[in-house]
Amino acid sequence: MIYLKYVVYKGKTGYYCYEYVDDMERVVQRGFADIITKEDLPVVIDDKGGFYKFMPDEADFVKFLDSDEKYPLPIEQMYFKNEDDFTLGWMSPEGDTYSCDYTNHTKCAQVLAEVLYGATKLPERTLGMAGWLKIIDSWDGVAREHGQYVYSLSGKITKKQADKLFDLGLYENEQVQALIKECEDYW
Repeated sequence: MIYLKYVVYKGKTGYYCYEYVDDMERVVQRGFADIITKEDLPVVIDDKGGFYKFMPDEADFVKFLDSDEKYPLPIEQMYFKNEDDFTLGWMSPEGDTYSCDYTNHTKCAQVLAEVLYGATKLPERTLGMAGWLKIIDSWDGVAREHGQYVYSLSGKITKKQADKLFDLGLYENEQVQALIKECEDYW
């Protein structure tokens, strides 16, 4: 069991953490000995294999965290659950929302599918087959305003999802209306 030290940051849609490295032994273990020197320490290694100098006065820095977990933060913190200003992300069949930004749906799906269903392959499909909705940005590349598009892999929607979509102001979306019309007789 390897305990790692993480730096936790707060983003717009959730908290995220990167590995904090302050000793050369860990630098060598991570394979960065040829590019990170002792003078560079401490550094933060991001989830894409890049690194940068740790600056404790960064505005989004929250705290340090020691953990041996693959995902050291709970899902509800990584992807804010039922956030009042939810815009984009995933919605469970129970109507719970998990926020993510424009480009983070796949990573969010990976965490949700792995933690909730034990699935590591095809995470977006796993969620879709389990009845989750994907709420993504809708933009034609011309208009100045972005919208929201609601996608259901199964073509189905639960009553709780429909209620939540109404609460979020998405009831009038064309695809939401089609989903509700298709499914309301089964509720």
